[in-house]
Amino acid sequence: MKAIITVTGKDKVGIISLVSTECAKNGANIIDISQTVMKEFFAMTMLVEIDGLADRFASFASDMQKMGIENGVDIRVMHEDIFNSMHRI
Repeated sequence: MKAIITVTGKDKVGIISLVSTECAKNGANIIDISQTVMKEFFAMTMLVEIDGLADRFASFASDMQKMGIENGVDIRVMHEDIFNSMHRI
């Protein structure tokens, strides 16, 4: 199973490290990553494999969002099922 992680906010040192470290701690494997800085704004999208998550997906998503708030960025984690269900419409 896969998930998409999006990260947006003001650019600062360490955002990629913060998110990738948390993914590794939780057993989420980063498959692909795209990031850009537009003026002073940071935007990143990650595709992660979540079969090895140490905890439930909902807990992982919630913890990532809380970590983002604590660090001044918006982090969203969306399960691939959201995108797969859109395709069926």
